[in-house]
Parts: sequence; structure tokens; C-alpha cells
Amino acid sequence: MQVTPELLAHHDRPGPRYTSYPTAVEFADDFGPHDYGQRLREASQLTITPLSLYVHLPFCESRCSFCGCHVVVTKNTSLADVYLDRLIKEAEMVSRRLGERTTLHQYHWGGGTPTYYSPDDLTKLHIALLTMFDMAPGAEVAIEVDPRVTTVEHLGVLRGLGFNRLSMGIQDFDPTVQDLIGRHQRVEEAVELHTAARAMGFESINFDLIFGLPGQTDASFTRTLEKVTELMPDRLAVYSFAYMPAKQTQQSRIDESRIPDRDSKFRLLTLAIDALVEAGYQQIGMDHFALPDDDLTLARSKGTLSRNFMGYTTKRSPDVVAIGTSGISDVQGAYAQNHKRMADYYGAVDAGELPIERGIALSPDDMVRRYVITELMCNGRISAGDVESRYDISFSEYFADELAALDAPGGAIDEGLVEIAGTNLQATELGELFIRNVAMEFDAYMAGHRNAAQPHFSRTV
Repeated sequence: MQVTPELLAHHDRPGPRYTSYPTAVEFADDFGPHDYGQRLREASQLTITPLSLYVHLPFCESRCSFCGCHVVVTKNTSLADVYLDRLIKEAEMVSRRLGERTTLHQYHWGGGTPTYYSPDDLTKLHIALLTMFDMAPGAEVAIEVDPRVTTVEHLGVLRGLGFNRLSMGIQDFDPTVQDLIGRHQRVEEAVELHTAARAMGFESINFDLIFGLPGQTDASFTRTLEKVTELMPDRLAVYSFAYMPAKQTQQSRIDESRIPDRDSKFRLLTLAIDALVEAGYQQIGMDHFALPDDDLTLARSKGTLSRNFMGYTTKRSPDVVAIGTSGISDVQGAYAQNHKRMADYYGAVDAGELPIERGIALSPDDMVRRYVITELMCNGRISAGDVESRYDISFSEYFADELAALDAPGGAIDEGLVEIAGTNLQATELGELFIRNVAMEFDAYMAGHRNAAQPHFSRTV
């Protein structure tokens, strides 16, 4: 692959990561609790269809300056205890509307820092949720953990409760980088947890890394990659640092002059790809790596990899229910997002109302484009015949403008990002690096965002 400065400059622009389509930018407050309740009742009719549940636990003891997640920073654990009670009440409201549709194929706790809570509190929450939902055989039962606050006791309790997947926030092992992002974490903490999790029989362990952080250099990131490949987790998510201080005010604490420039940042990505592939990992989708026998790798090879708000997954589910502040549900052709402000969330739950702040009902066009973009982001290709049979359209006619743009001089085909093979559109190895840009060609909403005074999305390079 030849990645020139000109190619980087051409594609370095704001663009979605497509955890959803339409993206959350398009959500509106005219979609509320009543609309979401109706979708849940529709979902209740599909009693044997897979269901996913996401649980948002937003509390952290401190705020990392790079973070873009919805978190609540406090050392007052009594505030977090009150939240658990509301979370359980919301789950009860949702489960009542779902009726007999209670079987979970995917169950994920994220944050924040779920292990901010004590093992006893985590047990209380899990047992309460299992009075409303059942785990399917082979269900993916996952939790995000922070090695700085997670103990071996936490892991033992979680494994005993049935959790089988861990995602460990590492970001970077370099002390200088950690100083600059306000996240001090010893290598030994990650090693201890990883070793304990292996001994306890967790089926899959993921490490999160971020490239493009302030202070990162080729040498420092190489050292982090060397430590990671010594441990050999089953999966790695290697995320691009999304620097958006206008939206994430805590990022204003970062010295912008210490952030790697575009070319340096891309070089960090290539270092990660080279090191991880050499260590035996396969690149999966936009930013994940997995060992050859991992479920993600097998799903990618079969073209069945999927993606939702919890990341890449092998568990395709038509409905994803989220509980907790800021959680986004994807149910029966609509997205519904919970209140972000704790006071608003508590007020709605205490009033017996689904705590929906905004959302969107997908149009028929949204449904077609969502499928196309998801296939690109997950499996790197689009089968025209598949799209036509699913949606009763002529792919070449429906996407005539998009295909013309891809085939124009300077377009993705001309640049070697995409190839047309029969009726299939396939991203090349080079195109996989710019898959967000390729997907944006099929996004009907992008034209309205290209000249926005304040970008809604992080940059694609």
C-alpha cells in the first residue's frame, strides 16, 4: 500500500464512526417516551428473536482528559447507590413492555467505570436484572473494566455471575502520555488482572488502546505495543483519538501542541497494524484486531460481522435495549436515547415514565442506507444482489449518484480504495484504512454537515 500525504490530506475531514445510522446528530426531541414505548410493544411480539441489553454505569473516581464518554465524576459512592435503584426501576418499565421477550444473546455493561461499584453492588444489580431477563446459551456477557480500580475480587465475583468477556481500558502504558491525559496506570495492574482473568476462565479479553494521544511518539507507542503483544489478549480495539474540545470540555486541559499531527498520527496507526499483524492478530473492521480463532475473526471471514453501540459483535440482534443515562436503544426501526442529565433521568424514572430525551424513527431510505453502511464498516463489502433482495430495489439505480461519485476522477475507485467485482463493491486493503470515508459516500445526511461551522464528528485521519 502506498499512502501519500496527498491521500491523507484528501480524506482528513470530519466523519461519523457509524455506530448507528442515522447518527445521533440526527436525533430529535419530537421522538419521546410514548414513541419508544410503542416500539417496545412491537418488539414484544418477536418472542423468540435475539435481544441485546446494554447497561450504562456512568460513575468514575476521576475524569481522564481524553475521554469522550458520558461520565459522572464523584468519590461519593452514596450517589452511585441511588443510581442503581433508578436503573433497576427503568429496567422494570422496559421489561414489562417487552412481555415474554426476555432472552438475551448479548449483555454488556459499560460506562463510566462499572467496577467503580463494589462486588456486592454489582451482584445486586445483576441478580435484579436476571429476575427480568434470561441468558441464552452461549450469550455474550461482557463488562468494561478499568485496571486502576478493578480488583481480583471484582473479577472473581463477575466470573461467578456468568460474565465471560472483559474489555480492559489501557489506552497507553507510557508514563509521559499518562501524565498528559491524566490517567496514571501501572503496567503491573494490567498484567495482574489479565493473568487472573485467564486463570478464572474468561472466554475473551479485550484491550483498548488509543493512538494520537498527546505525547505519543513512534518509540513510546512501539513500547506499549510490545508490552501488549507480550500479554496477547484475544482482541484489541485501537481507537483514533477524537480531539473535540468544543464538545468535550475536559479535553481543553490538553496541550494541543503535544498532539501528534496528521502524518504522525497515521504513522502510529501503521505501527499498530504492523506490530499486531506480525504478532498473529488479524485486522477486523475499522479499528479492531483479533486472534485467528476468535469469534470476530471467524465472523469477518464469513461476512457475518455486525456492529452496534457496543462495538463490533458476532451477535446480530434486530433490537438493542439500553438502560441508564445517555443509553441509546435501537428497537424496531427507531433509535431512542435516554436523558443525559442525572436530574432529568431521575425525574422521569420516579414519575414512572420511560426516560427518553430524543430519538428518531428510521425512514425506508434510512433502513437501506444503514444496511449498506453497516456492511461496509463490518465486512468491507456490499453485495448488490443481497441489498436488492432485502429491500426490493435496483442497487445501481437507487445508488446511481453514489456509484458515480465513487467512479469519478479522484473518487474512491480511482484512488484504489474500492473495487467493483461483478455486482459486489469491495473495499481494498488500502480502502479499509479509509472505510469511514467510503461509507460517507452512502450517507444521505453528510451534505448538511460538510460546511458546519462547528464539526459534529471527529476527523477520519
